[in-house]
Amino acid sequence: MPHWLQLMAESLGPLLWAGLIFTIPLTLLSFTLGLILGLLTAIARLFAPAPIAAIARFYVWAIRGTPLLVQLFVIFYGLPSIGILLDAFPAALIGFTLNIGAYSSEIIRAVISSVPKGQWEAAYSIGMSWRQAMSRTILPQAGRVAVPPLSNTFISLVKDTSLAAAITVPELFQAAQRIVATTYEPLILYIQAALIYLALSSVLSALQVRLERRFARYGGMLEANA
Repeated sequence: MPHWLQLMAESLGPLLWAGLIFTIPLTLLSFTLGLILGLLTAIARLFAPAPIAAIARFYVWAIRGTPLLVQLFVIFYGLPSIGILLDAFPAALIGFTLNIGAYSSEIIRAVISSVPKGQWEAAYSIGMSWRQAMSRTILPQAGRVAVPPLSNTFISLVKDTSLAAAITVPELFQAAQRIVATTYEPLILYIQAALIYLALSSVLSALQVRLERRFARYGGMLEANA
């Protein structure tokens, strides 16, 4: 067996284990919490009183205007200077949640705004409250439109979790770095890590297509080709 193939075979287990224990949980938790935060932020920007809407706008502006890596460094390395100490995984979780919350809030705000005004009026005309109209009429329609961009955000998050290696989270990419430090084979190990990320992204992309077919709004091209 060639040396490079043997090295990849030996390192596959540790890389997959790091992905299973850290990368996947970090992705799922960050996306779930970020989606909740994004929904609340979008609603605040659209419907909250001016002071709360301004705070929401500032949050989105600050997060979208700064690099994710810098945000992680501020949380993990910067906050201890003011007495806030966080372990690596919670720091990464907070950083990714805040980042996903800001970006997903713009998606959610756009899709809520895209629902025709007549849908609100129809909901109110049959006696629904604002909360009922939002949960039973507006969000189900907006959710279908949001599936593709939110799916893209999720796939990007899977790859972005590699940045957590910079704050010592032992996820997939840092596992590759540790193996490189002992084998001195950076090209082989980093290519292998890239292939694992590529495989994860490919699976998620296939699932995204299935979701788009399922939630297609008007029976467009995807359904016609199914």
